[in-house]
Amino acid sequence: MFVGLGTLINVVAIAVGSFLGISLGSKLAKKSQKMITDVLGLITLLGATSALIPLWSTSFIQALPKGSSLLLVLASMLFGGLIGSALNLEKRLDSFGEKLRKRFGASSESSFIEGFVSSSLLFVIGPLAILGSVSDGMSQGIDQLILKSSLDFFASMAFASSLGWGVMASIIPVAIYQGAWTVAGFFLGSVLEPYQIEAMTICGGLMLVGIGLRLLNIKKIAVGNLLPALVVAPILATVLHSL
Repeated sequence: MFVGLGTLINVVAIAVGSFLGISLGSKLAKKSQKMITDVLGLITLLGATSALIPLWSTSFIQALPKGSSLLLVLASMLFGGLIGSALNLEKRLDSFGEKLRKRFGASSESSFIEGFVSSSLLFVIGPLAILGSVSDGMSQGIDQLILKSSLDFFASMAFASSLGWGVMASIIPVAIYQGAWTVAGFFLGSVLEPYQIEAMTICGGLMLVGIGLRLLNIKKIAVGNLLPALVVAPILATVLHSL
């Protein structure tokens, strides 16, 4: 077994799931594809609920000054959003998706970009992407990434059946993101404390809410611009923890 195997398995799972979903999606009526997208939006909101649970966990609350847990999340999302907006991350994601759309030969009327952006954010947000990759880098096993790969396989199949080739293209940011955490785990050992992971998980949960609302066509939130919050959250958590 070699370092990075977990991410490789994850990428293959998404690619295979996407291919099967695209093959299935071509046989589905537009109404059925819309129904699948709506179900995915609801399931994403359900996943967001579980990701938000650490906000009320005893370990997270006790790791921070009294009454500061919600303030930490608010500050992380605001500062992260401001950084992301300044860097135009959402626009850059859309532009990257547009380039990939042309590369894949998908029509401009297709849902390629929406599939790419939504699935990319879904697959990289969450504790398993970080914890699993760090564990892989430290040669402590790939059990967490195997679990994530199983979940992503079915999610990519469902997404691709209605959103098409853009879902398969999400393997690029997944490989880069998880590969970076694998390298961090390899060189730095144990990177994050549990309360730091929980801070990231909560912010990721809020982003999942944004993705769910996008899929349900309720509100198109620029979730890409909020991504820096995943970096800001553990930093602010560390500062508050030291007070």
